Parts: sequence; structure tokens; C-alpha cells
Amino acid sequence: MKEKIALFGAGGKMGFRLSGNLRKSDYRVAHVEVGEAGRKRLKDELNIDCVPVEAALDGAQVVILAVPDTLIGKLSHEISPMLKAGTMVMTLDAAAPFAGHLPERPDLTYFVAHPCHPIIFNYDVDEKSLHDHFGGAYAKQSITSALMQGPDAAFDLGEDVAKTIYAPILRSYRLSVDQMAMLEPGLSETVCATLLYVMREAMDETIKRGVPKEAARDFLLGHMNILSAVIFNEIPGAFSDACNKAIEFGKPRLMRDDWKGVFDRAEIAESIRRIT
Repeated sequence: MKEKIALFGAGGKMGFRLSGNLRKSDYRVAHVEVGEAGRKRLKDELNIDCVPVEAALDGAQVVILAVPDTLIGKLSHEISPMLKAGTMVMTLDAAAPFAGHLPERPDLTYFVAHPCHPIIFNYDVDEKSLHDHFGGAYAKQSITSALMQGPDAAFDLGEDVAKTIYAPILRSYRLSVDQMAMLEPGLSETVCATLLYVMREAMDETIKRGVPKEAARDFLLGHMNILSAVIFNEIPGAFSDACNKAIEFGKPRLMRDDWKGVFDRAEIAESIRRIT
């Protein structure tokens, strides 16, 4: 029989997804959810009953904190006195661990696991997979994991749990907590989400200046497709001279010269401080 998992936030946005995948596994799972709506959804849709905190932690080898970053510190300190030495505490994001919000318990194992989400070059032909943009349901996605503290042998258990909660899996990568923080919030949110938001604003600006909405959207998303395929070496190809010239003059118009400083540890730490 596999290990017992105590899943906190089991009825939340991420917790509900995890609950659905864990019920397909051989892990023994105790679900904890404080929200009435979350408990009702677990019962109505997955026929899962929640249990009190003490019952969930009794005999649990793994504790998953599927709660917002701002609650990780408070919750982890509240349950810490009830955790036996050797228990694995898993968070789904590197922010709180990076910021030092987990209790000073060197006898605990701290593990971080975060999904990459299905890549845009998705060749799954199944209709459900094509529309599973978030992952964890039908489309394969890669995952990143970090063993923050604890015996190296514990990584295998943490990775197996991560593969279970984020299934189906494309690839699995072992990183450090610092590397995971560089990817999020650094790469995925500070850079990618921001630039995508700017692209949406740019599209809206062309619409404001008279381009039909549907034409602007199709034009932008279509060019995102082919330009991304070339930039990320998904297909062989090269940009036209006109496109390269537009990039040459467009980049300094849009980007500060020191923009790569967002990956400096101090800036990552400040971004995480704001988040947590």
C-alpha cells in the first residue's frame, strides 16, 4: 500500500485538480478543506469527504499544501508541531519556500513541485487534449521539482507524487528552488505574462485605430504561432529581412537596456516578497 497523503486546500482551484488525479492513484489521501463551497464540490463531483486536520495528519508521510502563497507560511507553522520527523511537506510553488516562510524543522523534508503546463506545440490529436490548456487532465505537460531539504533518497517519492498530481506527464526536471524561482515568477510571469499582456494591449490599440476586432485577433494569434515556431526552433526557418529590421528597431523602442536584471536574485526575491 502506498504512502498516506494529507492534502490541504483539497477543494480549491489547484486542490480540486489534485484531488481528481490522486483518486486515480494507489496513494491513501486525506482531504482537508476549510471552505464550505470546496467541501461541497468535492462531495458532489468526486464523492470525497473531508476530514479534520488532526485526522488527516495522523500517519501521513506526505503533506501537500495546495493553498495560496500568502497562506503557506501561516499554515505550515500551524501544522508543524503535529508533523513527525521525516514527513515530506510539498508546496506547489517555489515562492514561499524561496522566501523562507517554511518552519525551521531540519528533520522534515521540503519538496517543491510545479507544472510547466502543456506547451503550445501540442501535437496530441485528441480533442480533449487540444483544449486542455492548463494541464493535469488530458494534455501531457512537463513538471519541475526541487528537493529543498531532506535526504536525497526522498526525491523519488516527491517526484512520483508530482507526476501523479500533474498527470499526464511529458517530461520531469529536477531543479533547485532558486532555479524554480527564476522560472516563476521570473521567466513565466515577470517576462512572459507581462509581454503577452502588452501584446494584447497592442492588439486592442490596432482595433481602437480601426482594424476589425476579429481580423486583428486572427492576425496576431496566427503570427504568434509561426513566429514562435521559428524562434523556438520548432521548425526550420528564418525571418524575412523586413521582420529582422522591425525587431532591430522595435526591441529598443519596447524594452529597457537592463531588462535582463529581472533575473537577478535580488529582483526575484523582491518579486516573491510582493507575492507572498
